[in-house]
Amino acid sequence: MAPFKVRRNRSNRDGAPADVHPVDEVLPPTRMLAFGVQHIAAMYAGVVAPPLIVGEAIGLPPLQMTLLIGASLLTAGLATMLQSLGVWKIGARLPFVNGVTFGSVAPMLAIVAQQGQHNPLSVIYGSVLIAGMLAFVAAPYFSRLVRFFPPVVNGTVITLIGLSLMPVGIKWIAGQNPEAPDYAAPEKIALGALTFALVLLFNRFLKGFWNRIALLIGLVVGTLIAWPVGLIDTTTFESAPVFNVPTPFELGTPTFSLTATISICIVMLVAMMESTADMIALGEIVDRPVDEKTIAAGLRADGAGSALSAVFGGFTCSAFAQNIGLVALTRVRSRFVVATAGGVLVLLGLFPVVGAVVSLVPQPVLGGAALVLFGSVATSGIRTLGKSDLGDPFNSLIVAGSLGIGMIPVVAPQFYEHFPAAMRTVLDSGISTGCLAALLLNLLFNAMRKQRRESEPTVGGDTVAVVGTAPGEVPQHRASAQGSDATK
Repeated sequence: MAPFKVRRNRSNRDGAPADVHPVDEVLPPTRMLAFGVQHIAAMYAGVVAPPLIVGEAIGLPPLQMTLLIGASLLTAGLATMLQSLGVWKIGARLPFVNGVTFGSVAPMLAIVAQQGQHNPLSVIYGSVLIAGMLAFVAAPYFSRLVRFFPPVVNGTVITLIGLSLMPVGIKWIAGQNPEAPDYAAPEKIALGALTFALVLLFNRFLKGFWNRIALLIGLVVGTLIAWPVGLIDTTTFESAPVFNVPTPFELGTPTFSLTATISICIVMLVAMMESTADMIALGEIVDRPVDEKTIAAGLRADGAGSALSAVFGGFTCSAFAQNIGLVALTRVRSRFVVATAGGVLVLLGLFPVVGAVVSLVPQPVLGGAALVLFGSVATSGIRTLGKSDLGDPFNSLIVAGSLGIGMIPVVAPQFYEHFPAAMRTVLDSGISTGCLAALLLNLLFNAMRKQRRESEPTVGGDTVAVVGTAPGEVPQHRASAQGSDATK
């Protein structure tokens, strides 16, 4: 891991000691709690959406639906704490939020359709359990991909993460179903636009601690404005139990199906690819570039979190890219803030009525704030691209081709609908397809070019050595003293 600069003889703006890296800062408890709640507000909808969709497809009664959502919150909190704090060689020890990956929803719905009258949750949990254990074992091998991520690939993938998340925020504002009578209703768009403007203004004019929680303030103000308009849904809050402890296999004892397990394993592979890209992006944002060891530890946490999730009634766990945008926006880089968020998620899982309070935030309000978050991720990617030579036509082609391929499923979600289901698991993820395209194009254009340079070491009788060049970086040359005027 790259060394960091030690700052001494002063304190940072949050009052933490200045002789540690910002990632390792322990902030005052009240500030950690406020920053942590802000992370939960940014990712709460993403955590509860998959269990809601799967539960509705199964036809779960309200009580079991509440238990399923509580289990997802609890396991997301445990996985987040494991990822940010770390145990042994498990956990990236970065401000990295984990939760239920939305990529698993389509395969789980397919499992529900195949199982008929049988309990599909049992098959889902068995598949998630195996996929999590396989991911844990494969983590050190998968982490070796980091050597193929020079700035031109890193920047492209980070930019694509931000761009591919934009439709999520837009759907939160307009609605999920274009056929619904209130889809893109003027009051929804107005509320989303107002929240968007508030978050920007609060970030511009608030100072110090208040600036760091500008997004949380924007969400609270937007929710208060939505209350008299009638855009707040209180049904979840009214039906939620006060306290519940998820017990192992409460919703279903794992059973195993080969086809179901293969489909969830493919989802886990895609999630590992996206987590790798997210860790690289987060490392750039917090100024602690990740290495193979860090990525392996982070992927182990994904695998262990997913296996643990299957035991307590959750689904596959992976990185939440929107929280990376929050780190970029607020500049709060402490992993202990995210660990605090994980602890609060555990409490939300144990006290569903408290979690229902968070659900009061209307989706248009969340969408307006999300546009700022996702734009922050894309901006970080553009900043990383600045470290590569985009004046080089090959590097420009890598970025152009990768963004073009990665945006296909974002712009046209049904583009690959006639492809086999196993292929669609990968192709329907713009982050995965764009990441693969960037890796392959970089190998095609830059790795082959580097090999040609190394195979032709002399130019005009002078020995030329390539200094510190990785595929995708700007080559530097130095001439030898023998027969060279450059050293005279």
